[in-house]
Amino acid sequence: MIVAALFVHEGGVYYNLPDVDPWGASRDARKYDGDHPIVAHPPCERWGRYWNGGPSARVRRKKGDDGGCFASALASVRRCGGVLEHPEASHAWAAHGLQRPPRAGGWVEADALGGWTCCVEQGHYGHRARKATWLYAIDAALPELKWGPCLDRERLDEGFHSREERERARAAGQAPRKRLSSIENLTTPIAFRDLLLSIARSAGGSR
Repeated sequence: MIVAALFVHEGGVYYNLPDVDPWGASRDARKYDGDHPIVAHPPCERWGRYWNGGPSARVRRKKGDDGGCFASALASVRRCGGVLEHPEASHAWAAHGLQRPPRAGGWVEADALGGWTCCVEQGHYGHRARKATWLYAIDAALPELKWGPCLDRERLDEGFHSREERERARAAGQAPRKRLSSIENLTTPIAFRDLLLSIARSAGGSR
């Protein structure tokens, strides 16, 4: 069974697999019109906590301005079945009428179309950070995941919401935490990739 992996990192963990059709930066996943079950990782920069560029940004961005990538990924998953991944607290959920999942874990109904959503931390599956993640799945089996916080992992960043907050922390003597590289932040652990692929394959098998 072939799984279409949409909006994935070029040359990353979804490449060189015999049963995966990867759509990285060299292919426009918005144009996907096949019928394979989907694993989708639409870009999250304009949907996350720092959608405006963060406290040090010189140019303010527009929330949700991703060129229609999330909307396309959601439509593909709904059409073909499978699973979509985005960072925890993604503004895309509210913008597309999806129910927020509980932080503690567990699948809950996401919409009136048969979709389900949950919050899971990728640290349980090998990521160096906790990396809380929201999933949206439809027409697929919903596996029991490793719920709750992964307490032996760090945050992806220091968690400041403004430059002033960061400066107050420095003035109080809080030393900067070591951050992961951008690539490390975005990389999907092999175990988590395989979990998402298994969800997608269950969608294909149910049709």
